[in-house]
Amino acid sequence: MAFTGVTKRSRTRRAGESAYGLLLLAKNAAMALIALLILVAGVWSSWGDAKPTMLTKGLERGTVTVSDCDDEWCTGSFSPALAGGEAHGRVRIDEAVTDGTGDRVPVALKPGTDHAVRTGAAGILHAWVPFGGSLLLGSLVVAGGLGMRRTGWSMGLLGAVLVGASFATLTV
Repeated sequence: MAFTGVTKRSRTRRAGESAYGLLLLAKNAAMALIALLILVAGVWSSWGDAKPTMLTKGLERGTVTVSDCDDEWCTGSFSPALAGGEAHGRVRIDEAVTDGTGDRVPVALKPGTDHAVRTGAAGILHAWVPFGGSLLLGSLVVAGGLGMRRTGWSMGLLGAVLVGASFATLTV
């Protein structure tokens, strides 16, 4: 008689193992959903400024000469890049993308507003900073909650590089 060493598990044990597997699956699905929500929120937050910064066709482009700054916004006069463009007396621009009063910044105007966004590499990187932050935050969920350590490290490093590159281009 051959003995295989396999014993039949009780129904209670099999049901417990199935429930535990179901809980693990639910936890992983919840963590993946949270990570996805964080990343989508970062893209959503970034896209408002990134779109006019990157896709400038049809937008009014020019230069803002900064004349006044407060804690979050700077204001200044807008000079169009093309002859025949309309000069604006006062437009506002994010304080983080300027060096302060007297600075001349290449910008594009958001349609129908007095809000200008910086163009060029510095403007594009600055517009995507919220996405970089969401990559950093999402990396913790992916690495810790899902156990995908390499993917988490990759996301975190990509987010740190994006935020660091933005800082480096804006300080130059």
